[in-house]
Amino acid sequence: MKVELLVSEWCSACKQAEQVWQQVAAEKEIEFAVLDMAQPEGRELVSRLRLKTVPALVIDGELRGAGVQTPAQAREWTASAPPRRQAAVQNAGLLLSLDNRLFILGAVLCLMAGGSGLVINGSLLSDGPARPVAMHLVTIGFMLMLLYGLGAHMLPRFMSRPIRNGVWPWLQMGLVQLGLLGYVVGFWAARPVLVIAGGGLVWLSLAIFTWRLWPVLWFAPDTTETRPGHS
Repeated sequence: MKVELLVSEWCSACKQAEQVWQQVAAEKEIEFAVLDMAQPEGRELVSRLRLKTVPALVIDGELRGAGVQTPAQAREWTASAPPRRQAAVQNAGLLLSLDNRLFILGAVLCLMAGGSGLVINGSLLSDGPARPVAMHLVTIGFMLMLLYGLGAHMLPRFMSRPIRNGVWPWLQMGLVQLGLLGYVVGFWAARPVLVIAGGGLVWLSLAIFTWRLWPVLWFAPDTTETRPGHS
């Protein structure tokens, strides 16, 4: 069963509809996607079904309803779908998931810590251990984790393709945090082995992020699919 929720940035009710269907998608073995009407896939759906309002719900290619459904109604419409065993992939919609919110929050905290270190200790111009600590808090702590949070949210949405979720974002988060800790302690205590270990953990987090994004960026399109108006 394929369930598509058409939404728009300016639609406040769309966020409520997405919350309902994200919950049902976590319970039911359905192919769920959130499509923004400003994106090509969303515009195509609007044109094909002549939709005039959002949020709009499309099930297996047919318009099923408009507005915000209750969880009970959503479960009734997906009653024929089997229970979901494991949520391995997820389409990103308007709402930030918990892991992406934590990545962004961690990035901001690292930016504050790293920026404070650069200003208070004057470490930007010094050669002491505070300089590499502050620089890695900004580069890895802020820039990399901000990339993790925003990339995992925005790329699946813009490409309309799912990203691997499950335990992977949490493992990715743990590795980058431990790697950053290894850098900080290693540089501050002059322990090169900790710096090397920290770099290895950060590299593993990058490898997991790349693997999660694989179906988003390197997904092979189905060239045999027939689009409306074509044969």
